[in-house]
Amino acid sequence: MEKDNYSVSEKGYYGQFGGAYIPEILHDTVEKLQKAYLPILESEEFQREFQLLLRDYAGRPSPLYFSKKLSQKHGCKIYLKREDLNHTGAHKINNALGQILLAKKMGKTRIIAETGAGQHGVATATVCALMGMPCTVYMGKTDVERQMPNVKKMQMLGATVFPVTSGNMTLKDATNEAIRDWCCHPSDTFYIIGSTVGPHPYPDIVARLQSVISEEMKSQLAEKEGRDYPDRIVACVGGGSNAAGSIYHYLGNDKVKITLAEAGGEGVDTGRTAATIKLGKLGIIHGARTFVIQDENGQIKEPYSISAGLDYPGIGPLHAYLADCHRAEVIAINDDEALKAAFELTRSEGIIPALESAHALAALDKIEFRPGEVVVVTVSGRGDKDMEVYIKYAEHI
Repeated sequence: MEKDNYSVSEKGYYGQFGGAYIPEILHDTVEKLQKAYLPILESEEFQREFQLLLRDYAGRPSPLYFSKKLSQKHGCKIYLKREDLNHTGAHKINNALGQILLAKKMGKTRIIAETGAGQHGVATATVCALMGMPCTVYMGKTDVERQMPNVKKMQMLGATVFPVTSGNMTLKDATNEAIRDWCCHPSDTFYIIGSTVGPHPYPDIVARLQSVISEEMKSQLAEKEGRDYPDRIVACVGGGSNAAGSIYHYLGNDKVKITLAEAGGEGVDTGRTAATIKLGKLGIIHGARTFVIQDENGQIKEPYSISAGLDYPGIGPLHAYLADCHRAEVIAINDDEALKAAFELTRSEGIIPALESAHALAALDKIEFRPGEVVVVTVSGRGDKDMEVYIKYAEHI
């Protein structure tokens, strides 16, 4: 692994970003997790169980597909990392499997989670069904209404879905409620966080578990291109887990450019946006210091995106650091640009991407590629959950 200066510090920081800003009642719980996670994750027993589940249950490795149509359009070689083909339809299953194994090895008996688009909620409910553990998923009421197929899946899997009615009733508010639950049940409950956010060690845990994406890329590119690295990786960021997994093994390789696509909403200047890296200022959200969209008084502004999974006013501390030190280029993609890209991929390649992934695909139109440049775009999830939005859009095109 080539990570160089991009690894998390012992205290949980990437540069000035990260840390563990938590209520006193959770201090002991988080400290135990900080001490336990690396010995468990790096143990032969954990890795054997995890790799077996990834292969035989999640269906990995996910394919690296060469897109002829996109390659012709952009004058370079574009590969799609097909996380949409995983069990449950997204990259989220990688992290959920790893964290529930970690929870079991720490003796936890109850699982909670937050979800926006619903993919992490479905993945968590899935692994809880697999492991026979009770599961409560917090989801903003706005997201419950716009992602109903995923809500029904979670309930069918045996999870309790709690609709959150505070704030604008989206991902931020679901996370707030999950943390409140955790504060009330610190001893027996494991909080499976869905992205590279939250207090240390969660951003590092999630990045490590999702790093299977870039690990597979290396061998797949070696087979297809004769070298184990691309010239550029493009991925969407909300909290940032699929992006972290896609770039993890390439962070220290300066030959690999990183492009992160965040949710511009109706436009970064409209006030209806989730372009956190473009607009955010240093602040604390959900236990970590990172970029946060906030007003002049430091109050968190309500974010907006057509994509429930990118509708978050913060960003994972790793991505904040990569943007701050210019290791990653960040592009804000508006709702309309994402919708257009989703339909373009669907009609040219027969692949219906999730709205989150469509932001990464839309970023291709804003990049100048060199002829022959090898590009990997992570298709983080499939679009089943977004069909209602896509159907409405189709009526107007």
